[in-house]
Amino acid sequence: MNRSRVRYLIAITAASVSWGASAAPDFQKDVLPILQKSCIECHGPDKQKGKLRLDSKEATFKGGKDGPTVKPNDPAGSELIKRVSLPANNDDRMPPEGDPLTEAQIAVLKEWIASGANWPDGVVISGPAKPEPVVARPAKVGPPPPPLPELPKEFKPSAGEAGALATLAKAGLEVRPVAQNVPWREANFRLAGTNVTDASIAPLKEVTSLIELNLGNTRVTDAGLVTIAQLGYLQNLQAPLTAITDAGLAQLKGLSNLVTLNLYGTPVTDAGLEHLKGLKHLRAVYVWQTKVTPEGAAKLTAALPGIYVNTGAELAALSTNTPPAEKKEEKK
Repeated sequence: MNRSRVRYLIAITAASVSWGASAAPDFQKDVLPILQKSCIECHGPDKQKGKLRLDSKEATFKGGKDGPTVKPNDPAGSELIKRVSLPANNDDRMPPEGDPLTEAQIAVLKEWIASGANWPDGVVISGPAKPEPVVARPAKVGPPPPPLPELPKEFKPSAGEAGALATLAKAGLEVRPVAQNVPWREANFRLAGTNVTDASIAPLKEVTSLIELNLGNTRVTDAGLVTIAQLGYLQNLQAPLTAITDAGLAQLKGLSNLVTLNLYGTPVTDAGLEHLKGLKHLRAVYVWQTKVTPEGAAKLTAALPGIYVNTGAELAALSTNTPPAEKKEEKK
């Protein structure tokens, strides 16, 4: 597995806070932050490269000189998807500077467009925040975060993995390779929704090659995490809008390779975060719309150097501070 894949696993963009929590990405929580961070600087109120603006619904759907930027229900025909999917060394790749969008961010945009590209009326994207003046402050002194986990170069699946994969496939639950010619696998059960239960994911205990798992919107409970606890190489666990509680998080203590954990919309509390303090490689935890308090988030941050605990406060502020829609010019 290459390093770019690992970087994808720990991307702490706002878009991943709640992606996977509903049938389609939510514009203001999932899509707007991506556009604001990566597109508005060149295609917003201050600058319009290629005569293109992406800060309003009307301007975005109209597009620029290369055609419609967004074609609802048609990701492949949308210029936005074409540009952000180009290789980093391509002159037409967007954004032209800085890091390209992650696989997760591009997937959010594709799913948003495929589901109709809903853009609430009146929502206009503001420009990126201006940097604060540089003020001299004493340097923070503290231990650096531990290095990211390294997956073994030589790996052999468990004896029961092939049978488990067949059982899952028969139930409509696909587990696929993360890339060609690698042994590692990923599973996204979110679209199966309430058809996914603790019993239906039980075969996963044999799929020891699993490194990414999305259980969002399923009926998996704390009991199902007993199965997950046996996946020692798991690095990315998405479990938004599930019934997982503090007791379930206690089952995750053995996931020493876990890097990202999404608990959006679950009933977990500060007590549940206490169970995560031993996961030294954990870099991002999403607890928006849970019972976790700022104090609980701060304690986990103090215990794990380099971790990002997202309580949703940043996106909540963004939603409430969205500027009003631009007035259309009156026809003369």
